[in-house]
Order: sequence, then structure tokens, then C-alpha cells
Amino acid sequence: MALRAMATMAIHWPTTLGVAAALLLPVYAAALDGRITDAQNGQAISDALVTMGQNVVRTDARGVFHIEAAGSAVAARAPGYLRNQQAVKPGASGMVELALTPFRPKALYLSFYGIGDKALRTAALDLLEASELNALVIDVKGDRGMIPYESAVRLAGEVGAQRITTVRDIRGLVDGLRRQGVYLIARIVVFKDDLLATARPELAVKTHAGAVWHDRERLAWADPFRQEAWNYNLDIAAEAAAIGFDEIQFDYLRFPDAEDVTYSQANTEQNRVGAISGFLAAARQRLAPYNVFIAADIFGYVLWNLNDTHIGQRLEALAPHLDYISPMLYPSGFQYGIPGFRDPVAHVQEIVARSLKRAGERSGLPPVRFRPWLQAFRDYAFDHRQFAEAEIRQQIVAAEAFGSDGWMLWNPHNVYDNLGLRERVRPTPRP
Repeated sequence: MALRAMATMAIHWPTTLGVAAALLLPVYAAALDGRITDAQNGQAISDALVTMGQNVVRTDARGVFHIEAAGSAVAARAPGYLRNQQAVKPGASGMVELALTPFRPKALYLSFYGIGDKALRTAALDLLEASELNALVIDVKGDRGMIPYESAVRLAGEVGAQRITTVRDIRGLVDGLRRQGVYLIARIVVFKDDLLATARPELAVKTHAGAVWHDRERLAWADPFRQEAWNYNLDIAAEAAAIGFDEIQFDYLRFPDAEDVTYSQANTEQNRVGAISGFLAAARQRLAPYNVFIAADIFGYVLWNLNDTHIGQRLEALAPHLDYISPMLYPSGFQYGIPGFRDPVAHVQEIVARSLKRAGERSGLPPVRFRPWLQAFRDYAFDHRQFAEAEIRQQIVAAEAFGSDGWMLWNPHNVYDNLGLRERVRPTPRP
């Protein structure tokens, strides 16, 4: 089936929370030994995550693991690869061999409305069919707190996140796209949530006078210290993982960049960093049974600042909880430039290259742990130039030269023209 045909599919999503197919199989108690390898060259993959039930272990330098758990399948993932799993038979013994296929996502973003709009969705799928693009970032919870499909998360209905349904066929859409080899990333906007904060003001960021605070867009935010706000977003993430998304990407995983606000805990750097890291630790535990990749979007300046940028994002504190770190390296967002480059939009390749280089040096992480957002929209901060083929290609060149795990193109209107993309090399469909 052609990718564009997926734009017209429609089935009903059940009203009860789905679970991954593997989780519905009979559960067996088991202790397994195994080895994770590269499907292309057979080499061992060290530090891969291996999951069975709720238990997670890492492979050693030889790609070998030992895991004791109750489960019907053993699953594995590693940065730079597609995830994989294998059924476990009762009384299985010997070494389990599980191979992972190398993969670098190259993605477009589709918003809450974009994924539901036939014209925008079809245009995006046509680009995937014709170019090197092989992935989509889809709003599962968008910038205004809306969820595009019928969700079984109770609180989503209570706060009004289900007033509009733009996708009637989330499971069919996801299944169909994955069969076509499209890597799917579920974007979840976490604490910028006007619906939750308005419906449940006790969970909202407050002014010093005690009223619900609103940002420059007149939107309210949930307090990042509140466990109820964590649980709501983790419920949505678990649902997306069960539907079949390959990766959960948390956006607005931060405190608002404002001074005239109060929270349920003291607004200190230690507390802010602890809240954001604590949420990610909880996400890692909650999503463990799904073997889903976990990523977070961070400000570009977080790669340069040694503090938490006053929003709770400190690179060294985020890294242990994430498979992928996704800095937003839009040149328009670097309003103060970077050392040596005061005019970011005139030096887009250098902005991306030097920011990623600094991230690698600071964190000690391999390049494959990073996947940047790149600018595919008109500049708003400097000379208002349109970012088209030349500017986009320069950003891509910088990301690929660094060795990042692919890249993602952001356009808030979901209009992607003159991207300068290579022609598509068609992937092998996944079962």
C-alpha cells in the first residue's frame, strides 16, 4: 500500500486502554541469557537495553545479557537501531540471539491538526515516498493540550482534551505506516497544558497573588512539581506506546521561562532539575514493558549553559534517563548567537555543528545519542529570510557530519517546500 493511501484510512480506536500485543501473550517465568547483535554485520552491540516484563538490563561489551523476569517476550533496543523482540517459550534455555537493524530517523513534524488534515498529511506522506525521509513526529498531545484520537485516559476527557478528534484511525494509521517502514515518534507536550491547568487550577503554575498564571500566548501551565501532572502525561505516553509508536518524545518538559510565578515547591535550580529528572525517571519505569525509545526536546542554549537555563533542563541531569536528546537547534532561536557567530541565520551550518560538538564534549555521550530539531520555517528574529533548500541542507550536513541519530524538520504550519532532500532509498517493510 502506498504511503499516501494511509491518509484516507479510518477505523475505530477502542475505548479501553490498549496494550502491546506481546503483553497479551501467556506469561512465563524465565531466566534468559542472550546476545544482541547488529543485523547487518553480526557485531555485538554493547550497552543495549534488554527488557522482559518490568525488568531491564544492559548488554556487556560482548553484547551478552542475563535477565530474570516473568514475560512472554524478550525485547531489545539501542540508539542507532530499530527495536526488536522475540517470543519466549516455556522452559527456554540456551543463548537467545536477537539482532537489531541499524536505522537513522529523518523526520517531518505533523501537528495535532496536521495529522488530521488530509491535504497536509498527504503532502507529508508523498514527501516520505519520494525522498530520504523515513520518519514522522506526530502530536499525541499538542501545544494546547489536545489529543487527536479517542483516548482511554480518563482525565483527558475530563479536562477537555477530547473536544476535537482529528484522527479516527490511530491504530490503523500507526500499523499501516510501520508496515511501510516509517519510524513513528509520539510528541507529548508535557507541562504547557492550558486544558489541564484550567480545569484543575490546583495543579497550575500560579502568580504571586495566587491566580492561575498565563504565558505570552495566554496559555496556562501545569506545575512540574505536581505528581498528578506527571501521571496524566505518563498515562498518555503509555497509551501511545501500546498503540505502537516507536518512540515517545517529551516536549515542553520544563518550567516556564518566567520570573513572576510560584510553584508548589521552592523555585530553586536544585528543585527544578530534580523535578524534570524525576519525571524522566518515572517515565523510564512506566514505559519499560513497551521497549519504546524515550526522547526529550531541549532548548539549544541548554547545550551551552552550565546551569539549568532557569527551566530545569541541565544536559548532564537529562542524559541518564533518555535514549535520545533532541536539542532544538533553530538558528532563529539563538538570539544572542554563539561564540564566534553573532548572526545565527547567516551561519546555520556552524550553529548546528558547533552546538552538537559542544554537547558531545560536555556529556561524553556518543553522537548517536543526539537527534536535533532543524529549522524549516521563516526566520522570525533576524532578517526574516525563508529557510529553504540551501539553509535546510546546510543544517542536515552539519548534523550528519557530527554523526547524530538522524534529524527532524520543524515547521509549525506543517508546510514543507524546497527542502533540498535526497531521493528516497526504500526501506525493507517491517513485519
